[in-house]
Amino acid sequence: MSLRNPNRKPTHPGAILREDVLPMLNMTQTEFAQRLLVSRLTVSELLHEKRGLSPDLAARIGKLTRTSPESWLRMQAAVDLWEVGRHPERLESIRPLEAAA
Repeated sequence: MSLRNPNRKPTHPGAILREDVLPMLNMTQTEFAQRLLVSRLTVSELLHEKRGLSPDLAARIGKLTRTSPESWLRMQAAVDLWEVGRHPERLESIRPLEAAA
């Protein structure tokens, strides 16, 4: 059972990084990008929720912050599945397989 309101969009991992992690580390986007060995544009798009978090980037963030990449990916998966759920018409034509006898 989830306590989260299903009508509310889950928090994007970029928002957590922008609002909590970077201020706590007193780190700029540029420094964060340099430490992750990715472009500043990659970090900026993630922080502004214009891009999803890839497994590679989750692993980099996990290593840098000593957190689990899986926790970052779970946040991203929650956002992605919420977005899919907002458009059930995309799945209307898919018929479930019949149960085995």
